[in-house]
Amino acid sequence: MTIFSKIIAGQIPAYKIAEDDHFFAFLDIFPLVRGHVLVVPKNETDQFFDLPDVYLGNILLFAQPIAKAIEKAFPCNRCGISVVGLEVPHAHLHLLPINNADDLNFTRHKLKLSPEALQDVQTRLLSALQEQ
Repeated sequence: MTIFSKIIAGQIPAYKIAEDDHFFAFLDIFPLVRGHVLVVPKNETDQFFDLPDVYLGNILLFAQPIAKAIEKAFPCNRCGISVVGLEVPHAHLHLLPINNADDLNFTRHKLKLSPEALQDVQTRLLSALQEQ
């Protein structure tokens, strides 16, 4: 099992943002910026474009309200999206509040947020999701 599958199964705690039958969204605990969310299919597939059609076709629809919540909860020009997939062999999307293209530079230093700071980010996003 990948670390993401263990998070989805509840074996590893996570700051959950949303879930349905096919997808799970949670905070990146080493984010590039506050509000960095991972959207993961429950189907454990290594490479993003190897996902079954039903997952590939619906991941953006699942991510859309989360992206809008990110834009509402954190000052930014828009919610950026990235598919990198090098650190964990489980397909996933990164959703981040961004102001310019460099905000999606994954070679930058990652934040080390306290559990309280992560809880605050989660609360802000969940509140923004409920207001939609």
